[in-house]
Amino acid sequence: MVPDEVRRCCLGKQGAFEDFPFGEQVSVFKVASKIFAIADLHALPLQVSLKCAPDEAEALRSEHPAIRPGYHLNKRHWNTVTLDGSIPDDEIEDMIQDSYDLVVATLTRPQREDLRRTNPRPAVPGDSSANDC
Repeated sequence: MVPDEVRRCCLGKQGAFEDFPFGEQVSVFKVASKIFAIADLHALPLQVSLKCAPDEAEALRSEHPAIRPGYHLNKRHWNTVTLDGSIPDDEIEDMIQDSYDLVVATLTRPQREDLRRTNPRPAVPGDSSANDC
């Protein structure tokens, strides 16, 4: 994955938006003001930190050398993934989706209902990027 693909995948989630609370270098992707992904999209190597269920986080770390405990984050619940090509893009997309889903699950019922009603990225005929992730 390249930086634009990470951004497109994160922003393709219902209600997701990009914020820069740590400076303009670090993209923070949120849903309902809760973080589900953090990435310096200008860094080499490209890395993204994602929320993860604790058991799954450990399993992914043992399976992939490119995945380690979250950098400057709660290491039990976050992984930092180096996007060096060693992990297939579809697996990265799944990890982004899982992170998003974990955060959405913590929202209140009214927040989740509001999220279902919103559609920040309406489908545009001929826009293949709407289904990238």
